[in-house]
Amino acid sequence: MSTLTPLRLLREPWNASKGNQSNATVGTSSAWCQRLDIPNELFLMLGLVSLAENLLVVAAILKNRNLHSPTYYFICCLAVSDMLVSITNLAESFFLLLLEHGVLETRASVVHHMDNVIDLLICSSLVSSLSFLGVIAVDRYITIFYALRYHSIMTLQRAAVTMASVWLASIISSTIFVTYYCDNTILLFLIGFFLFILALMLVLYIHIFALARHHLRSISSQQKEPTIYRSSSLKGVVTLTILLGVFFICWGPFFFHLILVVTCPTNPFCTCFFGYFNLFHILIICNSLIDPLIYAFRSPELRQTLREVILCSW
Repeated sequence: MSTLTPLRLLREPWNASKGNQSNATVGTSSAWCQRLDIPNELFLMLGLVSLAENLLVVAAILKNRNLHSPTYYFICCLAVSDMLVSITNLAESFFLLLLEHGVLETRASVVHHMDNVIDLLICSSLVSSLSFLGVIAVDRYITIFYALRYHSIMTLQRAAVTMASVWLASIISSTIFVTYYCDNTILLFLIGFFLFILALMLVLYIHIFALARHHLRSISSQQKEPTIYRSSSLKGVVTLTILLGVFFICWGPFFFHLILVVTCPTNPFCTCFFGYFNLFHILIICNSLIDPLIYAFRSPELRQTLREVILCSW
């Protein structure tokens, strides 16, 4: 194992005594609980694919002037956040591979500083990614419920302020987090932030679906076509399930890990769960792969622009 530990401040509980940590290590090395080690090559491959995918989204939005609107700017910021996740993951994986194969030798102090830099970048990208998922949900809600007033509510100036605020808050909160990571209050803040975003998306998207279902019911009753109504309702349920399901599956285990770090850092069952941290990290990277499929590639105009970008027809 390399001396560099990705997300060192989140991987293991720090509020356990040395004796308890030793017991936890023994517990996690028992036959029924083994630490899950994922090859760095897999992190590297997923990072490259995610980086290429989100880079295409950013290039397409910048290229097509028809996509220069608040909605697509928010999607672009989400892609940039996911790109940052990919870039830090690539840098981390590449550095680990060099250490593992003996190509690079470095001092412990350098590795420690690199830990801090990587933690800061990853935390900033994770917080901003979560924030823009919430911003996109709010933007869609305004688009549907205040369609006639949307352009007066979500002006380019307000969109710019929103984006700048999210990035600034992400950098400041991540800096505080890396500096004071030994305080459980910081972890509780992160957990609360995740639950807030989850609740926000759940309420807004269910409300949006309920409105769409009400409109479909009205149209169906007038046109006497219940089959079309049932088909559209089923499609809406599937879309909503995919949207919220992907978010919860990709982010839920990571934050459940943080909850266990706060509540039961020395419990054998909890320490066993800590051994799967790399899997939770993989799920977050996979979320960076899936986000463009959910939020960007469903737009016909963006898909057409993507084809032009891929064919280099600038």
